[in-house]
Amino acid sequence: MREREKGTPKVGSDSQLESSVSELLPLKVKDLPVINTRNPEDFYQLFVSAIKETKASPGLIWNSFEDLEESALVRLHQDYLISLFPVGPFQKYFPTSSSSLLAHDHSSITWLDTQTPKSVIYVSFGSIATMDENEFLEMAWGLANSNQPFLWVVRPGLIRSYEWLESLPNGFLEMIGGRGHIVKWAPQQEVLAHPATGGFWTHNGWNSTLESICEGVPMICLPYSGDQRVNARYVSQVWGVGLQLESGLERGEIERTIRRLMVEEEGQEIRRRSIELKEKADLCLKQGGSSHQSLESLISYLSSFKGLLHN
Repeated sequence: MREREKGTPKVGSDSQLESSVSELLPLKVKDLPVINTRNPEDFYQLFVSAIKETKASPGLIWNSFEDLEESALVRLHQDYLISLFPVGPFQKYFPTSSSSLLAHDHSSITWLDTQTPKSVIYVSFGSIATMDENEFLEMAWGLANSNQPFLWVVRPGLIRSYEWLESLPNGFLEMIGGRGHIVKWAPQQEVLAHPATGGFWTHNGWNSTLESICEGVPMICLPYSGDQRVNARYVSQVWGVGLQLESGLERGEIERTIRRLMVEEEGQEIRRRSIELKEKADLCLKQGGSSHQSLESLISYLSSFKGLLHN
């Protein structure tokens, strides 16, 4: 709300998209979540109501952990004056595969077993994102020209106006040979935990971002909508565990970015930070860790409400 009152540039203004949002650094205007609506004022009022109800609530449970978002959690507590319980990452408690809407192709793991450690770039954009034929072809050639092994999830419906791989050039699959493996869906947590996986090209949905952090896998960020742009900015600029494709899908840029992450010295430093963050994610859930303590506090907090109801 304060950003609106101070006249933050309209998100749709091309001249302002690269401007920083002073109260939300390191975010740029183009990173702010946008919801298309016929009446922006109605959405704003809904947003105001959501904030009001949140501030009136007993507390908030977060799928995150203190070492990842400590400054944001401190600010939220100051602004909302309610209890916060960062008890994540949820992925460490139970596998997300149990909630998958698509059948996993376990040939992904069989293929990864044939690859050298940390050599494979895993590519997956979740269950909603779509792209046009030209974008898909730029991706295909960028992956091929990088000369890195890749595991590519091409979900049915990912390419607009095509069922699956019909838009690939004739002979493309034969050209890449065993260096690339394309599936309709993959067991993502298992893929990210595999020793052969060295990078994750992702849309930066929060679940995928956390899964990558939990396995110490550095990221290439290509956000599409919602909170994904915010997540991508933090991955690349705050936590330093990934690179962001800022200029869209162009095969030369894709090839260079993959090689920066997977081959060059810059990527080794990103990988080092990714491993450090993974270790922090592991520690937070152990006895005495921040998320473990937060979960115990949440249980005590809920128990106190139960006692009040019985009195």
